[in-house]
Formats: sequence, structure tokens, C-alpha cells
Amino acid sequence: MSSDYFLPVARPRISPDAAPHIHRPKVELFDVKAMENIDPKGFRRTVDEYRLEHFGLFMARKMEGHPKLAYIESWLLPDLGLRVTRWHRHPGIPKGEDVYIDLVEVDPEFGEHTGAHGPVWRMVDVYLDIHVHTGERLEVVDTDELLAALTARLIDAETARRALERTYRTVDGITRHGYDTDAWLASLGIDLTWQDQGKPRN
Repeated sequence: MSSDYFLPVARPRISPDAAPHIHRPKVELFDVKAMENIDPKGFRRTVDEYRLEHFGLFMARKMEGHPKLAYIESWLLPDLGLRVTRWHRHPGIPKGEDVYIDLVEVDPEFGEHTGAHGPVWRMVDVYLDIHVHTGERLEVVDTDELLAALTARLIDAETARRALERTYRTVDGITRHGYDTDAWLASLGIDLTWQDQGKPRN
């Protein structure tokens, strides 16, 4: 039986015979008023643009000091449990996926809970990622890390279940829309807009 779509590929980053690297879920903060992004290592990164919509938060900033990546545009979508990212690479770096999707838990009201002066969003990465090559295919990666974290009790079973269910829903939706992430999200009433740039800002 033929199909209009290829099946997604679950691809670990490491050798099947090697034990996955176990690490705690990565946490990021998005301080809208201060125009800062506090990365998982605690470094404060200056943000060029934050944009709040009813469905999520957009962030754009330089990737200071990164050997391959020069700029990031990223949407946090709390209701879907997704972070949808477009990377801009340095000249000469081979092109990778068109869209990078992290499975995440997002708290848009973190600032209110902690008494911050202005909106601060908190994001917890729950290991699974989806790499989308628009119009061609997608890959689900890091299932080994999710299972290792669950075994090590770094996440609970409910968090793992949500991440897997969201992954299945996202893969199905993007596949049914011809591997077009924006088209799938538009069908849900989520219209993502991106910066009009073909290269990083100076």
C-alpha cells in the first residue's frame, strides 16, 4: 500500500550500544520587560525582540559565541507544549533542519508567581525534539534521553506521557500538512510570523 507521506524517523543522537547521557531537564527564563533570555546555564542573553500573542511568545536574539549558530528566532506555544525555532547559521555552515521543535513545559505566569516586575515566562525542556525538513520529511530525536531521565526519576511519568502524546500529535499534524509546520499551526488558528531576514543582524 502506498502512502502520500514517509514515516517519521526516530533517530537517537548516539550509538545504540552506548548509554545515553543523563541530565536534568534544561530550564530557561524569558524576561520580557528586561529584554533578556536566561539560558539553561544561567547566562543572561540580550534579546532583540519579544512579541506577545494570544497563543504564545516570540523571541529573537543573537547567539553570541556559538561556533555554528549566529541567530535564533523562537516561538513558545504553551497550549501545545512546543518551542518552535528557526536557526540562522554562520556563513559556510551546512544547512540543517528548517524548523527545530522542542517538546517543553511552559509557564507564562512564572513572573507573577515569583513577584517579578513584568512578565517572565519559564520553559522546561523535556528532552524530545522534532527536526522538520520542510516539504520533505521529519525526524524525532532523543527518545533515549527521555527514557533515561524517566528511569533516573528526573521527570515523572505524567510529564513523559504528555511529551510523548504531544510528539505524536505534532508529527501527525505536520505530516498531514506536507511537512509544513506553519501550515499545520495555521490550521489550529496559530499564525506564526518570523523576522524578515535572510541573515543575522549585525
